[in-house]
Amino acid sequence: MMKTAVVILNWNTRDFLEKFLPGVLASAGCAPDGTPAGDVEVIVADSASTDGSMELVAERFPAVRRIILEKNYGFTGGYNRALTHLGNEDFRYFVLLNSDVEVPQGWLSPLVEWMDANPDCGACAPKLHAWQDRDSFEYAGAAGGLADPLGYTFCRGRVMKKVERDNGQYDGPADVFWATGACLVVRAEAFRMVGGLDERFFAHMEEIDLCWRLQLHGWRICVVSDSLVWHVGGGTLPAQSPLKLFLNYRNNLLMLDNNLARTYALDGLSPAKACRKAGMTIFLRMVLDGCSALVYLLTLKGRSFSAVVRAHREFRSLRSRPSPETVSAYAQSWRGKAEVHGRFPRWMVPRALFCSKEFFKQLHAFKG
Repeated sequence: MMKTAVVILNWNTRDFLEKFLPGVLASAGCAPDGTPAGDVEVIVADSASTDGSMELVAERFPAVRRIILEKNYGFTGGYNRALTHLGNEDFRYFVLLNSDVEVPQGWLSPLVEWMDANPDCGACAPKLHAWQDRDSFEYAGAAGGLADPLGYTFCRGRVMKKVERDNGQYDGPADVFWATGACLVVRAEAFRMVGGLDERFFAHMEEIDLCWRLQLHGWRICVVSDSLVWHVGGGTLPAQSPLKLFLNYRNNLLMLDNNLARTYALDGLSPAKACRKAGMTIFLRMVLDGCSALVYLLTLKGRSFSAVVRAHREFRSLRSRPSPETVSAYAQSWRGKAEVHGRFPRWMVPRALFCSKEFFKQLHAFKG
């Protein structure tokens, strides 16, 4: 039985495939041409690339299975379609791996062993270091993600734009709120149970939403520090891209709309109160987003201002607004069976801005 499918979703990242795919194949025990030799198969799913990516794979790695999508469905739609394509096969775990990730020998075994030994774990990830500064954590996931009461997300090892060097301060397996989508091992059963990734997101923050929904359905999310990979980052969208800003603002609100009321119901609030509290939290986030948009406008960053405005407009058109009835049905099924870990009890933003050293010390000791 093929236990693990390592699936690389590619969109016009030919250079990264050429640089990093040989190491992925070697670490998975595959032959240089991509022929599987054990219980791991490496698969490339392509989102209608136009840069010669699939021609490279066909020529250099002819035994690597290719899943060709007819257009770019984003991270969410691309992976949903690729993993559905694999749905009739005997894969126990899916590894969602970015094309701009370098892996060492032995990175996958601790993750698979952890999943085998912890059947209640829905997803896990390695520590993520920066490819450019190999001893420092990387922005996209560091040593696992947390969230504050307003839904601002950050990482153990990275808060806003401040990152730590890895001195072992987060070593040891840990339950977290979310794990990075740059290198995420997901139990196939759990992925199907929650309906996969939310395709409204397209890209960015979709793995956080997935991890939150997994927790709401009784699964744990873990970081396994015995495994480490290096991430280039920004391979598809640069950090200052207005599109990236738009996706992050919109998707953070969609994530809260998806999950917050049910989380409050797990905490013991009545369904009606849970929905009201979720609505108030989302409204406050939108007010704070408006304040940041005003800063963009005053600092003459017009495209960033427009990105926030557009994000709020699309959120209003896409949000689902869970009703007290749906939250009640969820609570009756899952209260006492599910628990959401990794919620930091205080607002992150002022602590990160004004006392980051002390805040990192709090994260070192935080057990969520």
